[in-house]
Amino acid sequence: MDQIRLTQFSHGGGCGCKIAPAVLSGLLGRMPAGLLPPELLVGTEHADDAAVYRLNERQAVVATTDFFTPIVDDPYDFGRIAATNALSDVYAMGARPILALAVVGMPVDKLPAEVIGRVLEGGAAVCREAGIPLAGGHSIDVLEPIYGLVGLGLVDPAQVKTNAGAVAGDVLVLSKPLGVGILSAALKKGQLSAAGYAEMLRWTTTLNRVGERLAALDGVHAMTDVTGFGLAGHLLEICRASQLGAQVNLADLPLIDEAAALVRDGIATGASTRNWNSYGAEVDLPADAAEWQRKVITDPQTSGGLLVACAPHCVDEVLAAVSEVQGNAARVIGTLLGGVSGLRLR
Repeated sequence: MDQIRLTQFSHGGGCGCKIAPAVLSGLLGRMPAGLLPPELLVGTEHADDAAVYRLNERQAVVATTDFFTPIVDDPYDFGRIAATNALSDVYAMGARPILALAVVGMPVDKLPAEVIGRVLEGGAAVCREAGIPLAGGHSIDVLEPIYGLVGLGLVDPAQVKTNAGAVAGDVLVLSKPLGVGILSAALKKGQLSAAGYAEMLRWTTTLNRVGERLAALDGVHAMTDVTGFGLAGHLLEICRASQLGAQVNLADLPLIDEAAALVRDGIATGASTRNWNSYGAEVDLPADAAEWQRKVITDPQTSGGLLVACAPHCVDEVLAAVSEVQGNAARVIGTLLGGVSGLRLR
């Protein structure tokens, strides 16, 4: 059991195995329009993190699913990371998780039952931490290990936070440091230290539970979590949906220490390049920007932080809330701009 490396079975790990943004956009564009009942408050219109369906004047159900191939070799850690990442979409909409179902695909002829069991135990542990039942799920026999959750939550319809809610002049706050994709690439190359792995595990298993609290603040206008498309990709989703531009200060971006050293040495994921090829035309980089800085803004985050767009008067409340819930990691990284489009890096 100890000799099995889960990542040897996967062509890409974590949120880095997501379909590239440009390809996904083309696929969704071919999808026939479905039913659009008035109760469906959030669907596929603006690449939001989850669907939202109004039950009554005070309650809406938030529904999402997220799953991926292994980003680490330890099965228990893989289960924890995948479950934390899946529940993040519920928190990003401002909701409180109420229920999860497991999504399981495993090469049962290659992985012992005890290894698969440890993946499931890791996911169940995160659900207990979130205070919700893992009430069932579905499993199939596949070539690559896959694990994740269907997540359901409840939210007041008046407090739903979507990509389209941002306002010109909003301040951008990021709740976790970047660099998880860089660390995962180093892990696959055998270049990640024990301390770097610990940092990677720390952030990928930190629940974004502060999202529910932030949604109750009047000055918070939009939220999303930063995952496979990188900081730039998910910020551009807010910009497009809200018809705004954004300016981000490169020097203000929080970056995990070991990731900062590794990316300067050329360590990055293939997904980083795919991300840039998908949306790089919408990003204005300074002429003197280094290649490693481009890799940071496109680095796919697995179970990344919340990207919050809030009124200037609300910034201190947002920072304080994040600090109280998960430690003093949140940083102000930029602003949203009216009258322009795309993302400017300074």
